[in-house]
This record gives sequence, structure tokens and C-alpha cells, in this order.
Amino acid sequence: MPVVYYSPASPYSAKVRMAATWCNIPIESKIVDTNAEPEELLRANPLGKIPVLLTDEGDSIYDSRAITQYLNRQSGGALYPRNAQKKMEAERLEALADGICDCLLAHVYERRFRPEEKIHQPWLDKQWSKVTRALDELATTPPKLTKKANGGQIALRTTLGYLSLRFDGKWERGRAKLVRWAKRFDERFPELAALLPRA
Repeated sequence: MPVVYYSPASPYSAKVRMAATWCNIPIESKIVDTNAEPEELLRANPLGKIPVLLTDEGDSIYDSRAITQYLNRQSGGALYPRNAQKKMEAERLEALADGICDCLLAHVYERRFRPEEKIHQPWLDKQWSKVTRALDELATTPPKLTKKANGGQIALRTTLGYLSLRFDGKWERGRAKLVRWAKRFDERFPELAALLPRA
């Protein structure tokens, strides 16, 4: 059975685990502490980042977008639409959601790993401005919630889950459509919602 190294709070890990569940591909999930740089993680990914998927053939796949594409191939196309335009839209949504997470994690790490007197507020402000621009665009025209989940929708839901975990109360105002979209996603796909980022 494939193994995924992950952290419960990681939005990228949540995305991969949700995608595997949607594709009906059983995986064994193993929590790793990236700060400790365990040998098993470094053997699988020299960058020491998560998630990493270890296949039954012994290959290691990283990062999350490479993993979702692998899962899509393994499932015969369950994760992305076959129509070229709709597939591009799903991939673009995934890229935007992942980009938001990149900015959010830069924000979190700046505060977590730097002494308070060395935290660079202009850098934090710049990252947050990227997040707000992207969220405002998504809130204006939320993606259509289809009967079948796709990689873009899953990525967006994990991003909103991470926002609620780390920035609760700081992103929702003026974005009611996006909040409702997340609620509808959870109601339609409860088995995926159970895998959202957790503390």
C-alpha cells in the first residue's frame, strides 16, 4: 500500500489525502515532524518537505501537485476533468489555492521561527496582500461546485481549512460567498471534509 508522510496541519498534506480518498486509492498515512528531519523523510525527499508519497514500487513523489497528478493517472482520470478547458480551470484553481498557502506559510514561519524583534512586518504585509487579492477574486466568483470533486476544488477547500485553522476570524469578512462555498463542499463531500487541516 502506498504511504504518505504528512502533518495534520499541513494544507498540502490534507489536499493529497483528500485526493487519494476521492480517487479511491488506499494509502497509509504516517505523521512526520519536519523540524526533526527524520531519516525516513530525508531518504524520501532530500528537501525534507511534506507531503511525500511512497509508491508500492518504491518511488517517492513530491510535491503535492506532482502527487495529485500521479493519483489522477492511477485512478484513470478521477481527479481532473477530461475536457481540456475544464481541466485547465481545475489546475489553475489548484495553483491559486497552493499559492495562497505558500503566502500563509511564509507568514506563519516568519512568526514561528524568528525572534520577535527580527520579524519583518513589511514582508508579512506583502504576503497578506497577496492572500487578500486572491481571496477577493475567489469570493467575487467562487468556483462552481460540481457533483464530482476535482483537484482544484479540493485544493481550495484545504486552503480555506488552513485559513480557519491559523487565521480564524481574519479572512472571512466580506467573503460570505466563499464561506458558504466551503460549507456546501463539506455537506456534499463529508468524507473529504473529515481530512481538513487539524491542529
